[in-house]
Amino acid sequence: MLSQFYYLIFLVLSINASCNNQQNLRSGNTQDPPQVRTGADRLDQYLPALKGKNVAVFANQTSIVGTGHLVDTLQKSGVNIKVIFGPEHGFRGTADAGEKVESTIDPATGIPVVSLYGKKRVPSKEDLKDVDVMLFDIQDVGVRFYTYISSLQEYIETAIENNIPLIVLDRPNPNGFYVDGPVLETKYKSFVGMQPVPVVYGMTIGEYANMLLGEGWLSAKAMDAYTKNVLAAIYPPGATYFSLKVIPCENYDHTTTYELPVKPSPNLPDIQSVYWYPSTCFFEGTVLSEGRGTEKPFQIFGHPSLPKNLYAFTPSPRAGAKEPKLNGQLCYGWNVSGTKQQVLQKTDGRLQLQYLLEAYRLFPDKDKFFILPKSGNPDESFFNKLAGNGVLIQQVKQGKSETEIRKSWEPKLTAFKSTRKKYLLYPDFE
Repeated sequence: MLSQFYYLIFLVLSINASCNNQQNLRSGNTQDPPQVRTGADRLDQYLPALKGKNVAVFANQTSIVGTGHLVDTLQKSGVNIKVIFGPEHGFRGTADAGEKVESTIDPATGIPVVSLYGKKRVPSKEDLKDVDVMLFDIQDVGVRFYTYISSLQEYIETAIENNIPLIVLDRPNPNGFYVDGPVLETKYKSFVGMQPVPVVYGMTIGEYANMLLGEGWLSAKAMDAYTKNVLAAIYPPGATYFSLKVIPCENYDHTTTYELPVKPSPNLPDIQSVYWYPSTCFFEGTVLSEGRGTEKPFQIFGHPSLPKNLYAFTPSPRAGAKEPKLNGQLCYGWNVSGTKQQVLQKTDGRLQLQYLLEAYRLFPDKDKFFILPKSGNPDESFFNKLAGNGVLIQQVKQGKSETEIRKSWEPKLTAFKSTRKKYLLYPDFE
């Protein structure tokens, strides 16, 4: 099959590595390993490939080396950075979710910053003029609808189409210790879900990059260019051509509960929000507040129409949520916040549906619970884009139990887990 062909090519060209330091999450040992080193921290593994080259860097506020920013570190090391690309929330990570970010000049370095979440999503040939190496270093949270993996895919495609080698600096996945949720159906493909993976896919950004390439999941144009490049076999001396190199983490595996040193986006301020995000982000497709505009986004959620004996809160404008849903309205719902350990126990290593199901059960006007698009076509609803199918919304409306819903995920989840195993760089949780 075509995907097997691409996988064989991938095995020849990609750089794989494995890290040690097993931990047992199920036994209750949830302490972070003493010295997890990210790919970015391992300068000796990639700095030689950047010296004397013109470099493009895809980065944001999470792109740190020790206590400093990757861009600053590279500049001090003599690397010539021609251009910086920024994802959703911008290079400095301060923009609201979905807010269009304009290109600018970074005041700290004087380097042009091109936004790939606004008027355009991929670098142009002009952006990459004279660029010899492309670098990607973004902290992901391991959730399909978190848009950084979509940006990664389009960045890889651009590197292939422009015959530029790409280095991905890997980082631990804070939700990398389980796999769960519905697998996306191609019909519902969007920027919040581009590939047939579950909501929680249990892979680092480097592992995911290898899977995109190995499974042939990139655009037809990119895969055609990639195949031609590989089959060409012989390149003129000094020629530049695409290759994917992942710089792996050290002392990390898929039982590690890694706590992020920098918040990955404005509304994921702590690890508790990161753990709840896969489950409670579904409320973005409903009329309920998902907690933006509160001190605990994705841990506090509700609506004015829910019973008044529930937890009360009022969303209000704040950094990263300038115009939160239900701004200034007294809402009733749930506060599922707690310590890191308490939230780990509550989420129980799987996607939680009970609050979505209970919110729908208690909501008085069920026809208005889910937000419909202007077209009125439920297939185009944001909820279905988040779910990656049109089934979950019907299961909720039909009053299906969480057990019944979860059972419907199993066939595709099992198939995905088999695919995933081929690309793991680190010991797995099972």
